[in-house]
Amino acid sequence: MRNQKGVTVWFTGLSGAGKTTVAREVERQLKEKGYYVQRLDGDIVRQHLTRDLGFTKEDRDENIRRNSFVAKLLTQNDIITLCSFISPYRKARQTAREIIGEFIEVYVNAPLEVCEDRDVKGLYAKARAGEIDNFTGISDPYEPPQNPDLELRTDKETVEESASKVIEYLEEKGYINLPEDVLAG
Repeated sequence: MRNQKGVTVWFTGLSGAGKTTVAREVERQLKEKGYYVQRLDGDIVRQHLTRDLGFTKEDRDENIRRNSFVAKLLTQNDIITLCSFISPYRKARQTAREIIGEFIEVYVNAPLEVCEDRDVKGLYAKARAGEIDNFTGISDPYEPPQNPDLELRTDKETVEESASKVIEYLEEKGYINLPEDVLAG
């Protein structure tokens, strides 16, 4: 029996804030310790599960709803599920929390300028030039979490420091390193 309890860790933040980078490091560290982990990443999921959706508010909300359903299934089966989605709207994130249940909202916070500097794909420049519509942070809003469960300042801390905060939070809240008697009950 695994020494873990299912939970979804929902990384939200601007493009380039470090959501995927931190989630990968959390995944690496947890798997190294023998935990069952699944990572759902916005870019990858959009290539498969939600490729029919665009970037309007309605499509973004539907994207989050579908991914929340998948995360719920994984979480119900005691998988630690790491979701990296911009998920710019508070209401959609709240809906995700309601669908999933065991949910930790992690605000991956980096200033817009830092995110633009990190942008290897040149998406921010294209958005500023009007070549990309509905780009979060430029032509579409990002609504930062008002009370995230955890906030990571990726402009001020290393990837390892951010990942450690997430893992410590999982331990503190009882999702990993559970005593055997808790697992049996």
